[in-house]
Parts: sequence; structure tokens; C-alpha cells
Amino acid sequence: MSLFSDWLSLRAAPVPSTAVELASNYVCAAALDLGGTKPTITAHAVETLAEGVLVPSLTHPNLLDRRTLVTTLQRVLDGVGRPRRIALVLPDTVAKVSLVKFEKVPPSAADLDQLIRWQVRKAAPFPIEEAQVSYVAGAQHADGQEYLVSLARRDVIRDYEDLCAEAGSQAGLVDISTFNVVNAVLAGTAAGGDWLLVNVAADSSSIVILRGPHPIFFRSRGADADGSLADLVHQTAMYYQDRLQGQGFARVLLCGAAAASGGRPAGDVDRMRRSLEQRLSRPVETVDPRQAVSLADRIGAGQALLDALAPVVGAVLRTRGVAA
Repeated sequence: MSLFSDWLSLRAAPVPSTAVELASNYVCAAALDLGGTKPTITAHAVETLAEGVLVPSLTHPNLLDRRTLVTTLQRVLDGVGRPRRIALVLPDTVAKVSLVKFEKVPPSAADLDQLIRWQVRKAAPFPIEEAQVSYVAGAQHADGQEYLVSLARRDVIRDYEDLCAEAGSQAGLVDISTFNVVNAVLAGTAAGGDWLLVNVAADSSSIVILRGPHPIFFRSRGADADGSLADLVHQTAMYYQDRLQGQGFARVLLCGAAAASGGRPAGDVDRMRRSLEQRLSRPVETVDPRQAVSLADRIGAGQALLDALAPVVGAVLRTRGVAA
């Protein structure tokens, strides 16, 4: 399946059994055995990246040191059996994510595609003709149907796809990190009520609120934005109550805090978790992909590794999650 016929977002698709995440500070891959009642991670590999090698951006070239990226990706792929086809997970900031709602949905897919493109073109920071657009039906409301829409510059995504080809694998599916952390959570636990996920990367943080399996809020911001992450989460919670008829979160989850700094000390992750708990007056769990997959006996499971594995597990298991 070519990226350019399906740039996928929380949607069912035949996917490879190996996934790779290209983050700004590391490359992670995991190979899964999908047989049996519970999938198993049979191999994984993680390599760190120096600052400035990969700089995620919606509008500018991302791959600034291509030689380093190719050799690093080749080593990671060697560590998981040199797969010919992979699911590829990219930083959230390569895409612009919107939630749009229509009172009436056009009967044909072509008309719906045209309507969605017309709706998001006003907020796109580049011509919509240069965008790869994907959308998936979200929550059904009394006043219309909502859609989760992702758009990215086609040349930026093609650059990532070409990188994989240079390293010896085809990117058969391309998606962003937070969507696949959601998929990992949904593959491991039943979705009930409203829940909030905070996904932290080295260069950004994203917040998504879901009503059952359906996203009803998404926001991503750069690491250099004003205000703390706890402030942003608190503002999001207020918006949820005031504008989204929120009745309280059944769960609050945190992912990526350890992997974002290449292995943040456990105490730092705990402090971040407690800060969020104080703002939300709710317990905050860390995402654990082991709820959806088993790890081979030889694989240790520190928090940084669990953080890095969550998006790649979600990419492979997207068809097993409630939202996939």
C-alpha cells in the first residue's frame, strides 16, 4: 500500500508486523509475532540521534543529516530482522491535525473528500494542493458528524518514505506518534467514558481527549512554547468542561516523558506525573504497551523503552484497537 493512496490516521488497514518510529532524538523499531491470543514483541532496537539530525517541521525539510539517518535506520532495521515493509511513525509536528464537523455528510466519498479539503484549506500553512490529507470519522453529535483530519506536506512525507527506501525497507503505512499511542492503549484496554492522553516528545507535546474510541480534542505544541505542560493540560481540562460537555475523565495517561530525554530519571517522570495529577485532581497512569503485547523474556522493560515501544506497538496493532 502506497503512502500516497493512504496517509492513515486511526483507521483500519493491512499493516506490516514491524514498525519504526523516527523521533527527533531516537529511532525505535519493534517486530511483533501476531499469532496466538496475545501478540509478542520478538525483537526491538533503539538508537539515539544527536540534536539537529532530524528536526520535525510542518513546512520545512526535516531530514538535515541524511547520511547519519540512513546508517542509523539501517542498524535499527538490522536489529529487527531487516523487514522489507514497515509501518512508519513520525513526529506529531509533521502534520496539522483538525477536528471538523458537518451537519450533513455528502453521499459520495469524492464529495466528502472535496468538502474536507475545502474546510481545512483555510487553516493550512501551505497550499492544499501540496498537502497529503487523511481523515477518519469521529464522534457522532446531535448536530452533525465529526471528522479527525490530518494534513502534511506531500514532499516532507515523501522525504521520509525515500529515507526508508534508502535504508532497505518500504514504508507501507505512515502515521504520527500520538495517534498510535492511542491505538496501543485501545488495543490493550476497553475504551469507556472520556479519557485524556498526554504524549511528550523531545521537541513537542500533544494532548488528545477521547470519548470512548473517538478523539474529540487534539492539540500539539512545540517544546519552546510559553507556559508549562501542566498549565496547558489545565487549560485543556477547562476547555473540556466548558465547551465539550465534559463530565470528568475516566482515565488520564502519560506517555513519552522518559524517552523524550533519552531516559529521563524515574524521579523526573514521577514529578511530571504528580504535577499533572495536581492540576487535574486525577491519578495519572503511564502508558504500558504490555497491556496489549507480551515481551520476549530477554527484553528488559524500563520506562524509556516502554515509552518508545508504545507508538510502534500501536502502529502494528491498529486493527486490533477499538479505534482502528
